[in-house]
Amino acid sequence: MSNVGEVSVEEERDALERRQEVIPNDHSFALCLTHDVDRPYKTYQSPYYAVRNRSLSQLRDMIFGRNPYWSFDRIRSIEAELDVRSAFYFLDEESLFSDRPKHELLDPEAWSLYTGRYDIEDPQIVDLIRELDDGGWEIGLHGSYNSFRDRNRLRTQKHRLESVLGREVTGGRQHHLNLSISETWEHHAAVGLQYDASLGSSTEYGFDNGYGLYRPFDDEFVLFPLTAMELSLPIDDDPDRAWDAIEQLLEEAKEHAAVMTVLWHPRFFCSDTPNHAPLYRRLVARALEMDAWVGPPGELYEQLDHPDSSNGNSPLKAGTSDSRSKPPDR
Repeated sequence: MSNVGEVSVEEERDALERRQEVIPNDHSFALCLTHDVDRPYKTYQSPYYAVRNRSLSQLRDMIFGRNPYWSFDRIRSIEAELDVRSAFYFLDEESLFSDRPKHELLDPEAWSLYTGRYDIEDPQIVDLIRELDDGGWEIGLHGSYNSFRDRNRLRTQKHRLESVLGREVTGGRQHHLNLSISETWEHHAAVGLQYDASLGSSTEYGFDNGYGLYRPFDDEFVLFPLTAMELSLPIDDDPDRAWDAIEQLLEEAKEHAAVMTVLWHPRFFCSDTPNHAPLYRRLVARALEMDAWVGPPGELYEQLDHPDSSNGNSPLKAGTSDSRSKPPDR
């Protein structure tokens, strides 16, 4: 008899079979591509990096009015060339100058959180959102820093984004991966979001939160655990070691019929960080070579068999995509 906490061979096999049922069209595993749109404009970063790196070259973008962080064409080009699509999660953050308490003007953290952002109703952002949507990319909500515990704030942000998009959004991710388990997910479900992709880390990569998806409430609401954020990999310092880590994740995903979700912020596709775009392209191409299903979480969500509200029947119930009984606490 196995000890408490151990998983039998039969349980592992059953979990693998359940995960395989989730992967569309008998592919070996799923790779979900996501981009959190935090800072599409390079503003205060120019003088900041000039001082930090002692490099006046960092001021060139500001002096000549260039904006390298607007990397959406490059992302679309990479993904279109590989015939895949991804999700872009748009942020509706507060402004330090018009929305936050005046005393926060003296708080360096507040400057980091609430400056250099954008207005989702700005014509350039509106055009971007609609162009992405027209091209087959998913548009989702990047809940603001304080919205993970504020249902009304989250609902307002969702409605504003949907008014720009012209239809409902399916899901998204909280800014800074902020979560209050399971309060945040209750808020998401209550405002009409159908999935969340916030469960993960900005400093660690891997399948610590499981190989599959979760239904925390035994209903249609689904969690997509984050497997890797670009910030958790040594892409700038040692791209070869970063690629080794990515390839190991892909091999592990294939072995376990996993749903692997990655996050690459659009600003890292610019000339300031030249190692990122080639590595991202290599990741997607390698996954396709390994017979992965590749696309945005919303597209995979639409292909899931969701529970019948009368009896709860579904191949994906709470925790059953893995051997865990529930999503891990944080």
